[in-house]
Amino acid sequence: MKFKAQQQGSQMPEPNLVPMMDVILTVLTFFIIVSMTLTSFQAVDVPLPSTDKGINKEKPVEPIIVGMNRQGQVLMNNTTVTDTQLAQLIVTYLQKNPKGTVVLKADKQVTYDKVVQVLGTLRDIGGDRVSLAIE
Repeated sequence: MKFKAQQQGSQMPEPNLVPMMDVILTVLTFFIIVSMTLTSFQAVDVPLPSTDKGINKEKPVEPIIVGMNRQGQVLMNNTTVTDTQLAQLIVTYLQKNPKGTVVLKADKQVTYDKVVQVLGTLRDIGGDRVSLAIE
């Protein structure tokens, strides 16, 4: 039997990349760890806010709710009131609770014009904190 003689310089060398990648990742990990330990962490002495200073110790005032039904009538405590009665009720409420709010709860079928009229009445009375209730 004849064996072919292998030629010694004719084959291309094949580099094995796995050990080379292991070495590169090890060196990279080493430099990352060393750079993290060499950087000095500088802390700034700043007084941080605490939770007890921001607490509002005042109890919020219960708002007064003014309603409007589909016919455009103004309701207070489920009873129909006139503009003068509404004005008296709002004035007495605001005298008792100067930081109180007025909430206008109008039916969605009420025209915009009627809602604006009631808002104007509330503004003229002195309710500077009037909100509209929505769903």
